[in-house]
Amino acid sequence: MSNKDDAGVIVAGGFFRIAVYVAVCILIIWLGKSVYSFGYHVFNQQPMSPGEGQEVTVVIKEGASVYQIGKTLEKKKLIEDAKVFVVQEKLSVYKDKLKPGTYILSTAYDADRIMAILAGEEDDASGGNSN
Repeated sequence: MSNKDDAGVIVAGGFFRIAVYVAVCILIIWLGKSVYSFGYHVFNQQPMSPGEGQEVTVVIKEGASVYQIGKTLEKKKLIEDAKVFVVQEKLSVYKDKLKPGTYILSTAYDADRIMAILAGEEDDASGGNSN
């Protein structure tokens, strides 16, 4: 191999190394944004609709996991993300206290109020759950 060939290999290797560094930086930035966004939603609870909201009937089945409860609430448009709800429940005073039953909830409730109602520590819009 000549010096010209060696120089080409070195330049190509340098470009490849730079491309890898750029890709790693982009990945780190993307992961950072994703983690920040998830954490923001966990700690910045917002109701799905402002004001009065809309009342929605929700049935929580016996033995439902927190994630299954979160998916039910997400489908009923009471929360934005079931995974965020799981983390909120784990960090709340309502951890392992959510009870099965039929509830009337409002889209104006934040996740903390929804958990309080599902834990039986606050009345829902109907004046209580009907187990």
